[in-house]
Amino acid sequence: QYQLVESGGGLVQPGGSLRLSCAASGFTLDYYAIGWFRQAPGKEREGVSCISSNGGSIKYADSVKGRFTISRDNAKKMVYLQMNSLKSEDTAVYYCTLVGSKYWGQGTQVTVSS
Repeated sequence: QYQLVESGGGLVQPGGSLRLSCAASGFTLDYYAIGWFRQAPGKEREGVSCISSNGGSIKYADSVKGRFTISRDNAKKMVYLQMNSLKSEDTAVYYCTLVGSKYWGQGTQVTVSS
């Protein structure tokens, strides 16, 4: 059974940092590209970043370029999203997903507020 579990969200002040984790189980992570998406209240879900199966290709949304870094450790079956210089507009529920699949995690809340 494919499963993705996000963690690492929380409340942080503007300018702060958080590191989100996505733990994969039930499948071989090495074969899949992984994406991070987010959904703010009243808004549609949007793509944040994605990373290819071997980590050789990475993309970011313009809104997070230079602030967020995606990485993966296939041996540990983990994908990470390091978020720096957080802004209030980064507040959302963050999800990881197998790119192009129906498999999503349950999400982790990130709130950026003073």
